[in-house]
Formats: sequence, C-alpha cells, structure tokens
Amino acid sequence: MAEALIQIGVIGCADIARKVSRAITLAPNAALCAVASRSLEKASAFAAANAFPISAKVYGSYEALLEDPDVDAVYMPLPTSLHLRWAVLAAQKKKHLLLEKPVALNVAEFDRILEACESNGLQFMDNTMWVHNPRTSAMAHFLTDAHRFGNLKSVRTCFTFAADGEYLENDIRVKRDLDALGSLGDQGWYCVRAILLAANYELPKTVVASREPVLNKDGVILDSGASLYWEDGKVATFHCSFLANLTMDITAIGTRGTLHVHDFVIPYHEKEASFFAGTQTSFNDLVTGWAKQPSKHTVNTDLPQEALLVKEFARLVGEIKFKNSKPEKKWPTISRKTQLVLDAVNASIRRGFEPVQIQD
Repeated sequence: MAEALIQIGVIGCADIARKVSRAITLAPNAALCAVASRSLEKASAFAAANAFPISAKVYGSYEALLEDPDVDAVYMPLPTSLHLRWAVLAAQKKKHLLLEKPVALNVAEFDRILEACESNGLQFMDNTMWVHNPRTSAMAHFLTDAHRFGNLKSVRTCFTFAADGEYLENDIRVKRDLDALGSLGDQGWYCVRAILLAANYELPKTVVASREPVLNKDGVILDSGASLYWEDGKVATFHCSFLANLTMDITAIGTRGTLHVHDFVIPYHEKEASFFAGTQTSFNDLVTGWAKQPSKHTVNTDLPQEALLVKEFARLVGEIKFKNSKPEKKWPTISRKTQLVLDAVNASIRRGFEPVQIQD
C-alpha cells in the first residue's frame, strides 16, 4: 500500500508561490491541500490560476489555514518581516515549516523560529532550491575530493540581475518594512550559501563588507558585497545586486583543482545542469594555450530542483509523521549559518565597514 501524501498548505500568494505550488504538485510524495491569503478572493484566484486540485481548501486568513487539522506542513513565502510571527504560530499549530529565504531579519529572530519548531518536534527547511539539484551533490563531491580539488583556498560568488524601475520602486524586496535586507537578503543569501558549501559549511571567522554599497532612499540595500576570512587562510568574496546584468557564478579554487559554475541559482535548463572542473590544469610548452583544460560535467534530473526540494522536505515530514523519527537538524543548521554571515555583513556596513567577528 502506497504511503499517504504529505499535505502542504501555502500561506501567502507571492509570485514565488506559483513556482513552489507547481513543485508540490510534481513531487511524488506531497500534495497541495490548501492556500491562504489575506482575502478569500485573492486566495481563490491564486488556486484557480495555479492548478490547485478541486479538493484544496481556500482560506481568507492565515490563521484559518493553520487551524486546519488536515494540513501537515506549510510553505510560507511571506515578506521577511512577517516570518517571526507566522512561522512561530505555524509551529505552535504543529505544522512542519518550509520557509522562504532569507529566513529572518536576523539570527535572533531565526532562533525563536527554530525553538518553536524544535519544541514541537517539527521539520524546518528553507526554500533554497539549488542545493537540492543533483548537480550540487556532484559539485560537493568534487570539492571534497583531496586528490582532484585539494584544499580550498578561495571562493568567489555573485548573483545579480538588472531590476526595472517598477521593481526598484514597488517590489517588497526594496521596502524597509517588508524585506529590509534587500539584495543582501534576497541574492546575497544564495552567494553565502554557495561559499559555505565550498567551505564544507565551516563558518568564516571574520567578515568585512565591501565599501560603497548602493542603498535606496529608505536605506534598503540594492547592491553590496563582502569578503570572508577563515583562520586557516581561506578567503571568499561575493557580490549581489539588483542593478547589474543577470549573472550567477561560483568560482572555487583549491590547491589542486578549480570549479566554475555559471548558472548556480537557476540552471540554464530545468532538467539539465553543468559545471566545469579542472585538476592540475596547465599551459602548453610555449604558453600559447592550455595543455590540460577544465572539463564539463553535466547532470540530468527527472524532476526540477524545486520539486526535489519539496520531495526531500516531504520525505522528512513523512519520517516524523509515519515512523516517529526525529527532525533532521542538517537543514536548520545550514540556514542558521547562512543567516549568521548575512548578519555579519549587515553589521559591518552599519559600523563603517569594520571587520565583524562571527560567534556561532
């Protein structure tokens, strides 16, 4: 007999919720069971536009969905400033939590969300999709291979896109009362996660924000970057921006190898993703070309990365629901480390670009 599907409700009708609703439908172990908005009309329109099943319930308030005993878990794409209130309430109502990134405005808020999840025996996961792509596992295997990659020396990441005037004026990511971290929280989250992946999730010791970040009239970050330093000499840099052409790169350099990725957040193709890896690359004898070049590695998948994320989340929820397992701590731990680095970058900006020490 097939195991019952994990019933997931969507709290909020943000644009990203369209993509995740599709992912929930594609995941073989999950089902869309409800959607809530601040108005019944908006929730109904969202359900109709996004192929919710006829059986899905539609609610005109977030509270009503959280009271539904048939909902096992919720996906929450609300503005970051609302995460603390609604994520904690979701946990108190015994709902497992898939939370949009950045997970909070700061790590103190996130710790309160985590405490609520942990005290109620609930699974937490953030909605960073690319880490669930099988390409990411292949990249991690290369990065931890002492023979092919060696020891990590440096990482450079960037995620930028050129937002139009409408976005820069009206999107929630540029509103201080909604998403005060701006580009740092939206795009910098991905860059920091990539750096941590390359460093095998070892936190840096010191963070220094890049000078001259671009802020809007409300003080929200539109363009920024930082340098990260480890005690063993590793160094990383990142740049995130709403003001530069679409680019999403990782370059990780080791003592024996180098990794390059040019579409790490969203792959060029939904079910095919590549990276370039080179080991002891070298010039030819006359130094007119390369004798040994990086090679291209392509990884295929039957499901898009967002559906793989939902599949893993639902699997963990199912382990708890049907087998009385404990929540997997890997994902909240990684989320917290990412938030800690963002906090340090933000603090460095506020303190005039002084070095900030990370205390885990």
